[in-house]
Amino acid sequence: MTNNVYGIDLGTCNMKIYSKVTNKILNEKNTIALVNKNQIYACGDAAYAMYEKAPEAIQVTFPVVGGVIADFNNLQAMLQLYLEKNAKGRLRGAEFIVAVPTDITEVEKKAFFDMFFRSKLKPKSVLLCEKPIADAVGLGLDVNEPTGIMIVDIGADTTEISVISLGGLVLSVLLHSGGNKIDESIITHVKRNYNLVIGQKTAQSMKEQLGSGIPGNEDKMIVVGRDVVSGLPIEMEMSGGVVYEAIKDNLNSICNSIKMILEKTPPELARDIIHSGIYITGGSSQIHDLDQLFNQITGMRINTCEEPDECVVRGLVKIVSDSKYKHLAFSMKSKILI
Repeated sequence: MTNNVYGIDLGTCNMKIYSKVTNKILNEKNTIALVNKNQIYACGDAAYAMYEKAPEAIQVTFPVVGGVIADFNNLQAMLQLYLEKNAKGRLRGAEFIVAVPTDITEVEKKAFFDMFFRSKLKPKSVLLCEKPIADAVGLGLDVNEPTGIMIVDIGADTTEISVISLGGLVLSVLLHSGGNKIDESIITHVKRNYNLVIGQKTAQSMKEQLGSGIPGNEDKMIVVGRDVVSGLPIEMEMSGGVVYEAIKDNLNSICNSIKMILEKTPPELARDIIHSGIYITGGSSQIHDLDQLFNQITGMRINTCEEPDECVVRGLVKIVSDSKYKHLAFSMKSKILI
């Protein structure tokens, strides 16, 4: 049996694992439920179902915060469980390629490397690849060409805005703002204006169903929360206009950062971006009419894709298995040996 190749995107909200043998993507919540502080009770979607509902004895945590690893040991244990459960090819001696954010330190990158290199899996090789480049390859773009490509990846905790050319990053900025910040803005807005305390999951549902990049969404939904005055749970109808007012500042912040990167982009690359447009990916890019908002701000065509949260992991395996893109990944083993 040949060695398997795994592409892994340890996202803040969702963990994506691509197996080359099965040609399938495992997409689970990046959540762990612990008992006795360090014993795993549940992980993935099952653990996320307990979030905001668990008793004191069960602690629900997120091992990746702001795009970097916050709980190394438990995340490593959860990864091994997933890989053993879903692996069809050999795990021992497999090749792993892991996506890393651009604007992180060498120590944080080494944590991603060690997650696999120092595990019980005994991998044949562990390669790292910067997320925007994996994103572009996953979109089907040829990043080796001397052509400017602009990618806006809106994740749970971070937003990466990058300009790519000749297989490298020309400009990149990592904003510590994403889907979770948008959820927090909805919670704050509803509490301040309607005296209603709602949970993170309710805010996320409102964002997904009512959220819009431009005003005018008249859809409505019933939400349940706690009344600030009486302290009792109540139902209240919320409209798309409420959510738009809550999230517009967050979206404008991303728009301003896109404009700032465009202002710094060299003229020849800017010309390419005008012709090809801006590509938006990441789970939080699925907010309705977000492409229209970006189009109004930049005046450029905005390209969207199906399953934008899985672009990175699709690009990873293409990079490790296609000799044309292999040079885009790098190993930290040589740095460790120095």
